[in-house]
Amino acid sequence: MIRNPWVSGQFYPSSPSSLKRQIEGFIDKEAEKEDVIGLISPHAGYVYSGPVAGAVMSKIKFKDTFVILGPNHTGSGKPFSIMTKGVWRTPLGEVKINSKLGKRILTSSGHLEEDYKAHLYEHSIEVQIPFLQYFKRDIEIVPILLSHSAGDTYKEIGKGIAGAIKDLNEEVIIIASSDMTHYEPQESAQMKDAQAIEAILDLNEDELLKRIEELSISMCGYGPAVSLISSSKELGAKGAELVRYQTSGDVSGDYAGVVGYAGIIIKG
Repeated sequence: MIRNPWVSGQFYPSSPSSLKRQIEGFIDKEAEKEDVIGLISPHAGYVYSGPVAGAVMSKIKFKDTFVILGPNHTGSGKPFSIMTKGVWRTPLGEVKINSKLGKRILTSSGHLEEDYKAHLYEHSIEVQIPFLQYFKRDIEIVPILLSHSAGDTYKEIGKGIAGAIKDLNEEVIIIASSDMTHYEPQESAQMKDAQAIEAILDLNEDELLKRIEELSISMCGYGPAVSLISSSKELGAKGAELVRYQTSGDVSGDYAGVVGYAGIIIKG
């Protein structure tokens, strides 16, 4: 099964050379590499979120497999969908799905379902992959999309992912794909995002969910972030670090209605 790129030529260049050149402009070649359990990376058009994605990807020591958790923006397919076989194409080539890990995650979860349809036109996982390919061409992935649900569901999914990783003793990094506050004035977005980021840095998924609700924070990937935190703690996480935060206004100069982007790593 082949998942072809959907937002190539829109969110990022369709030309391999142009794509490599754009990503290279976002990379911090002087960054000190760290062992990480997981990270949060944004998924907007590269011109806006690329500097944050590049900064956070530059900080990590790459492993062979990435479990990528994204929010389901389209509403298509199963609400909690995983692909356990096939390849994903980007202008930089093909990335295989780690079927062994994907199938173990699927059997470990009472919520996830095998589903290809949900992934066809969803960008949140796709935009992460060229950054990963830039650093390491032979990675494998396990793509998982999460729809809106109760916090306990996200936490159970996270624990199932951690259990599967431990069972197979694989070298894996988990990515939660998320933008932060959407289309609010810069000052409001920064205030709300600071509250969400503080809860993430404390590895407190319940506090993150509480602040999302009480402050009406329009963080699209809060579900993946909750699953990431829950999974990371099961895998021995001891702390987290904000690598970079900025908004679309910092690129466009329009601060009236911005989208926030945060790059965060979670360490053991």
